[in-house]
Amino acid sequence: MTIATAAAAKSGAAEKPVSAGMTFLLAAACGLTAANIYYAQPLIGLIAPAVGLGETAASLIVTVTQVGYGIGLVLLVPLGDLVENRSLTFWTLCAAVVALLAAAFAPSAPMFLAAALLIGIASVAAQMLLPIAAHLAPDATRGRTIGNVMSGLLLGIMLARPISSLIADAFGWRAVFGVSALAIAALAFALRGLLPRRRPKVDHGYVALIASMWALLRDTPLLRRRAAYQAALFAAFSLYWTAVPLELAGPTFGLSQRGIALFALAGAGGALSAPVVGRIADRGWGRASTGVSMAVVAVAFLLARIGGHGSMIALLAAGILLDAGVQGNQVVGQRVIYGLGAEARSRLNGLYIAIFFVGGAVGSSIASLAYTLGGWERVSWIGLAFPLIALLLFATEFRRPAD
Repeated sequence: MTIATAAAAKSGAAEKPVSAGMTFLLAAACGLTAANIYYAQPLIGLIAPAVGLGETAASLIVTVTQVGYGIGLVLLVPLGDLVENRSLTFWTLCAAVVALLAAAFAPSAPMFLAAALLIGIASVAAQMLLPIAAHLAPDATRGRTIGNVMSGLLLGIMLARPISSLIADAFGWRAVFGVSALAIAALAFALRGLLPRRRPKVDHGYVALIASMWALLRDTPLLRRRAAYQAALFAAFSLYWTAVPLELAGPTFGLSQRGIALFALAGAGGALSAPVVGRIADRGWGRASTGVSMAVVAVAFLLARIGGHGSMIALLAAGILLDAGVQGNQVVGQRVIYGLGAEARSRLNGLYIAIFFVGGAVGSSIASLAYTLGGWERVSWIGLAFPLIALLLFATEFRRPAD
């Protein structure tokens, strides 16, 4: 009788939702870690001359960080299916601290670029924490938990640029990396003390783990479909947020860097939609949420086109809707792929993020060219094309059972 009671208690504990405190900690950790990838973007003009990079090579600061992030997604994130998760996260965050301090004190271009590469690699700790959140949450509330944690991650991405601009304006660009190093160090020790230990049950080594990712991608059509949806929407997201500072600084609006930073701060409000979408997905309405999210992104670019004619309100509303739509689709997508198997969640997450990260790179890479050749009008039409492509792909899903 005592054994049965204990088993029931253990089962009930497993179904207990993640506490608000733990959810907040995971969301903060994801946001602050992901922000490391974006701090340098508005600071290129300050960093490049300080470390001896010429104008033509200044973009390497951003590119090297993104390359590092891609490497980490493929080679480090899958380790969550192989080694103890709490230790993996702790040591990855410690590596991020070392990289941030190296960037803060880098005396030369090679030193800074090496630090930037390591910042990108170690910042995938955010993607190690998301599967942990999914493991901690029972199925009935997994979407809500993922949504809450994802809202922190997107807020980190959206706020990184304006916050780094404001800190650099007051204390210099090196202070941005120093402040982040202190924050990440505090988070690393907080997570080490509060996260439960989780050791995956595996019978293979690292080489076999990495090799299995191709089989997962090949044999999991739902992963490919969800990654394709998010790649298209994230391309739209990156296109907008790369090009909109050019429009805001142009003759139509004439905003200063501080004004552009405040615009980005206001636009980050769209991240607050993630918990709502997570709750909707938990009720079995994931397919409907997917379609609505794509439609919202399309509407955002119609508003963005209107905003280009001088309406700051329309342009800001477009940014908020865009963030909400992209975030909503990602929450549903991650809830779906995390349900494909607990033993492969880290690999599935690494593949999912890596694929749509490519979409984001496509969007950001064409933004400046599109703006130069056709102004904000051209950017708006290209941005609209991405969610329309996603909707066309989504339409083929109605020949299949609902997720």
